[in-house]
Amino acid sequence: MEERPPLPATGAERLLFIDNLRWIMILLVISMHSADTYSPFGNWYYVDRKPMSLASVIAFAAWQMYLQSFFMGLLFFAAGFFVPASFRKKGPAQFLRDRAFRLGLPVLFYMFLLGPITEYFLSHSWNSTEPTSFPHEWIKHIRNGEFLQENGPLWFCLALLIFSAFYAAWRVLRPRPEVAGNNESSLKAPLLAGFALVLAAFTFFSRLPLPPGWSLLNMHIGDFPQYILLFSAGVIAARTRWLQNLRLASGVYSLLAALTVGLAAWFLLLKFGAFAQNGSVFYSGWHWQNAAFSFWESSSCVATSYALLAIFRNKFNSQGPVARFLSANAFSVYVFHPPILILGARLLHPLVLPSLLKFVVLTLIASVASFALSAIVFRRIPLLRAIL
Repeated sequence: MEERPPLPATGAERLLFIDNLRWIMILLVISMHSADTYSPFGNWYYVDRKPMSLASVIAFAAWQMYLQSFFMGLLFFAAGFFVPASFRKKGPAQFLRDRAFRLGLPVLFYMFLLGPITEYFLSHSWNSTEPTSFPHEWIKHIRNGEFLQENGPLWFCLALLIFSAFYAAWRVLRPRPEVAGNNESSLKAPLLAGFALVLAAFTFFSRLPLPPGWSLLNMHIGDFPQYILLFSAGVIAARTRWLQNLRLASGVYSLLAALTVGLAAWFLLLKFGAFAQNGSVFYSGWHWQNAAFSFWESSSCVATSYALLAIFRNKFNSQGPVARFLSANAFSVYVFHPPILILGARLLHPLVLPSLLKFVVLTLIASVASFALSAIVFRRIPLLRAIL
């Protein structure tokens, strides 16, 4: 395969592959929530789960666990990559005001308006034993504190706001010159392997005291070692030539390893440990399954993230009209896709189709509808346009 020469240290064109990766990851987010709707795994507002074959169960498990191993971490990496330049340009006060506006307001919008509308009118996940109304349930939702846990997919924005605040505090306490793209370096296999081992260790130990799936403000704390380290790696990458020096061949080899050796390792874990304590030992406690799964998940994260960055940097570092459209609407789709996806699932409910096929159809419908409505409706509303 022909490889492009390293990109220049400056120039906005080198960032297009990151934009392309971000809208791809958001399509994968829609895919994950579509899978949550039909598979036996995961939590989602509305589920339509039917009996299915063992092969379908394994297919869902493989898809969801593999996506979970890297896709949100890669979004945190991309976010972290742009933080140093924004901080240098705006200074700490303006940087934090901008982050509060661009990240905090969408979180509040979802917690107090879009989330409640989704739960009450579409998913019907607000249950009441007596005749009620939306205003009554909304007030109760606020009064009992449930809204703190109901930020939906916008937990990502809340976490990113927290990370940005910590970054700003660190830069204020330890000021130093910082010039993007100044340091010549490249990602070598030993560095990637060491990063994966550190990530696996932090993941394992963070999950020891926690019950599986435990969350705070809808943020699954057992996954945060990955998010913190990937965000930090993005910040470091902004000061180096890591992304400029990524080679296509090494990315392809890394992806092949993740999809062959990684998949084989996943099947072995499934075979020898999946059914112990209903699979909860994969995510907590002093169990070999927790240690092994933490290592598999971290290795998959590093291998796949590196592969996608290298492949997109060399092959998808440009945008035509379609890619520009998808990139421009990606964040809006991330915010608004839950009610659209749930409505699609309800429309598909009467159809007698295999769950895997419904998952594929729902992913396509929700993706097309979300991007179309984003461009035609949501981003044309003045109050929303400013934060989307």
